[in-house]
Amino acid sequence: MKKILIIEDNPDIRENTAEILELGNYKALTAENGKIGVEIAQREKPDLIICDIMMPVLDGYGVLHLLSKSEETANIPFIFLTAKAERSDLRKGMEMGADDYITKPFDDSELLNAVESRLKKAEMLKKNFAKSLDGLNAFFEEARGLETLQKLSEEREVRQYRKKDYIYSEGGYPRGIFFISKGKVKTFKVNELSKELITGLYKEGDFFGYVALLEESTYTDTAMAMDNCEICTIPKDDFFALIYKSPDVSRKFIKLLSDNLAEREEQLLKLAYNSVRKRVAEALVALHDKYKKGDGSDYNVEISREDLASIVGTAPESAIRTLSDFKDENLVEIKGRTITLLSYEKLDKMKN
Repeated sequence: MKKILIIEDNPDIRENTAEILELGNYKALTAENGKIGVEIAQREKPDLIICDIMMPVLDGYGVLHLLSKSEETANIPFIFLTAKAERSDLRKGMEMGADDYITKPFDDSELLNAVESRLKKAEMLKKNFAKSLDGLNAFFEEARGLETLQKLSEEREVRQYRKKDYIYSEGGYPRGIFFISKGKVKTFKVNELSKELITGLYKEGDFFGYVALLEESTYTDTAMAMDNCEICTIPKDDFFALIYKSPDVSRKFIKLLSDNLAEREEQLLKLAYNSVRKRVAEALVALHDKYKKGDGSDYNVEISREDLASIVGTAPESAIRTLSDFKDENLVEIKGRTITLLSYEKLDKMKN
């Protein structure tokens, strides 16, 4: 049974609210002022808090401020209960982190609907969704249960791509973002000398192609399948709904999107400052880590010398020469396109 804390100095409103919640199959905890409410919240860890704004001892803003300072209570959904509907009060509360408002007087259904909606959002934010097509569909299904996101598409296009098929091209206009259900994808740019530079590597469970949508611009690179792929397209309207229509869902969705942003930044820094030898070693280690199997077995790096050179930011001849040196030093074993790391530790700790 979900626990809901009611912090309200008016005894009639407090008792009436508690009675409605208990009839709705919730356990109601009550506090007659903000100070007692904070103490109960810290002790009981309720699933949701309904709090009046104007109270003696400690007002609702003070309660929200104190609870937001503690990791144990900061994420408890918080609904303000107030007779004041002035826009300034609403804005101040939302800026401080309140999730919703109920304006007095309210009826039973209004209270229960607000509580149910906030609890549903809170449950969604607690869930960990698998980075797979099933996990993506589960995330959309949960998001669609929220009133503001009911218009999310029920069907998303899933397409098969063969190795070296283009997914999008530089200069094209985005119609949505992409999620890899199976396979591997690279994004790259080609300079005026026709030299290719890989800007991103993506595996199963990764999203890509969303920067152009956020910037409302054309693609600045090209995406190509590195092997046979299954890719799901999330329509542009759905993407913007997830980003802008619900702050709670937006935070969850952005977390799913942003896994590889720090990785790309680090890649560019290494490209600027490290030697070719160290960059090749780091590229092999990164490819091994990114694509190794979840069962703990090693991943033999399968990549063309041209793609490896693009990741490293050097000529294919330099990449081939460095790989030959690594083979002579017993750091790798090479059979065609397959590169087996014989000494992961030495490659990982190679000096510049």
